[in-house]
Amino acid sequence: MIRLEKLPYELTVCKISSTADIPLGTDFFFFGKTDEELSLVCETSAVPARTDAREDGWRGFRIAGPLDFSLIGILSKLTGILADNGIGIFAVSTYNTDYILVKAGDLDKALSVLAQAGYGI
Repeated sequence: MIRLEKLPYELTVCKISSTADIPLGTDFFFFGKTDEELSLVCETSAVPARTDAREDGWRGFRIAGPLDFSLIGILSKLTGILADNGIGIFAVSTYNTDYILVKAGDLDKALSVLAQAGYGI
């Protein structure tokens, strides 16, 4: 059985111009760089003073891992269940596992519908 673990903090998704203020000392942050942008997902309490854009009000959970790279469709199945229940997501993947962020007001409903679908919380 796949288990999900709720994260204990509120999260913010940001667009930033510089890596200088990334909160390296916090428990959770995820940084992404593409040819178009620098994105940061971090604990709301640690959002840098300077952001180009930000959206607060996210909560998250992770798939208990680490997950083997040969596993197929886990994120797809989870996000499909959430989509079928009208819950939008922001996904972050790391080497060990996947994280799913939902708006704070949807967290209880998200975990409930996933539990009803057979996932351990």
